[in-house]
Amino acid sequence: MDPPMRAVPSLILPLCLFVCLARPAAAQDPYRLVLKDHHFTPDHLDVPAGQRFLITLSNQDDTVDEFESYDMKFEKIVVQGGTITVHAGPLHPGTYKFFDDYHPDSAVGTVTAQEGH
Repeated sequence: MDPPMRAVPSLILPLCLFVCLARPAAAQDPYRLVLKDHHFTPDHLDVPAGQRFLITLSNQDDTVDEFESYDMKFEKIVVQGGTITVHAGPLHPGTYKFFDDYHPDSAVGTVTAQEGH
């Protein structure tokens, strides 16, 4: 192997390390909620303050529902038997409400954003 070709393998490892380290970290797993009998399970989530996060909601009711939060600024329809994902945050430390707009008296929950969580 001539001298320029010997340098190629020694360049590949640093390049691979750079590419691997430069990629964004894998997204955090979504927080999972189930809506059944017009109640959320769980009805409370703890999330890290200052970071975006995902909430996945599976609707096990026999009706269409609407996953909504004025505090976190989302509103999404979820059909019976369906699953949706909403993007939320970043949130300041505190507690934020969510609800099913079609059943606001029974289907309610909260998200608490905490520092260092």
